[in-house]
Amino acid sequence: MKIVLASKSPRRRELLSNLGLDFEVIESNVEEFSNEKHPSRYVMDLSFNKAMLVAKKLKEEAIVIGADTIVVIEDKVLGKPKDRDEAYIMLKSLQGRVHTVYTGITIVRTKDFKYVSDFEETKVWIKKLQDEEIFNYIDTGECYDKAGAYAIQGFGALIVEKIVGDYFNVVGLPISKLFDILKREFDVRLL
Repeated sequence: MKIVLASKSPRRRELLSNLGLDFEVIESNVEEFSNEKHPSRYVMDLSFNKAMLVAKKLKEEAIVIGADTIVVIEDKVLGKPKDRDEAYIMLKSLQGRVHTVYTGITIVRTKDFKYVSDFEETKVWIKKLQDEEIFNYIDTGECYDKAGAYAIQGFGALIVEKIVGDYFNVVGLPISKLFDILKREFDVRLL
């Protein structure tokens, strides 16, 4: 069965590609807005909107995967920084503290529009950093299209002290949970 990733995230594409999956990417271009207040419901709502929008456009039978990731510290959601100053403020607020990364995933089967939404959460601790280290990290350029302004799979690994939970969730797609749902709910077996 055809698998479609409803995401423009290069990290999600890379994660699925590394597993040898044959899939197509169709960006949802959905407005990332939700009235949900709790982070887990918020990311599931956005992942649902992305997956369902793409699923409704498809004419052939497919499994559509939508995802959304946010970083939360003390009930404040950190999105993607717009500029150097905002990246600095985000990284400064994260350093020396724990925050939570939430990723919502929704899988939709176009044949009958059956869907399942779920989420993963991972605790991440960022090291205490000197301002020079923060600016040097920002100067790598990898912070700009990442929630929370860091990429754990890149130079950001140098500023992460530890994580508790799913590493791939922090990258942007909880692979183990995704494949459990595909197997259990849609009889899609990848191994």
